[in-house]
Amino acid sequence: MTVRIENENEYTFDFPYEDVARRVIGQVLAMEQCPYEAEVNLVLTGSEEIREINRQFRGIDRETDVLSFPMQDFPAPADYEFLENEESFDAFHPETGELMLGDIMISVPRAIEQAEQFGHGLMREYAFLIAHSMLHLLGYDHMEPDEARVMEAKQAMALEALGITRQA
Repeated sequence: MTVRIENENEYTFDFPYEDVARRVIGQVLAMEQCPYEAEVNLVLTGSEEIREINRQFRGIDRETDVLSFPMQDFPAPADYEFLENEESFDAFHPETGELMLGDIMISVPRAIEQAEQFGHGLMREYAFLIAHSMLHLLGYDHMEPDEARVMEAKQAMALEALGITRQA
C-alpha cells in the first residue's frame, strides 16, 4: 500500500498523523476486502484552499471538511470484479501495479473546529474523515438515507477496530 501525504499547512499535530492515516486507510481496505495493493494520496490543506477546490470541482463556493476524488468508477461499492477485464489496465499504477484509488483532501482548520464542536479529539476527527473519504474512493455514497446508514456503520466499524474512540 502506498499512501502519499502532503501537508500544505503549518499546523503541528500532537499525534502521529501519517501513521494514523496509513492505519485507517489499511483498515478500510482490509474491511472492504480489497484484493489489491492500493495507492491513495492525502492532502492536508487550509480553509481557503479547500474552498477553492470545492468551488472548482463541485460548484459549491464554501469550505468543507473533506473532499474525495475517486480514480475508479465502481459499479457497486467495493465491487472489484470490474477490474478483472482488460479495459481496466489503466486502473493500476504502471510501475507498482497498485490499484490507484484516488485523492483525499482534508481541511485541517475545519477538522479542528469539528473535533471541538463534536466533543472529541482531533485524532478521532481526522481518522473519521479519512475513513469516510476512503469509502467514497471505494464507491460508497450517502445521498440516500440507506446509503448514509451503511457508510456510518462502516466508518464506525473501521475506527472501532483501530481503537479510535470519541475520546481520541
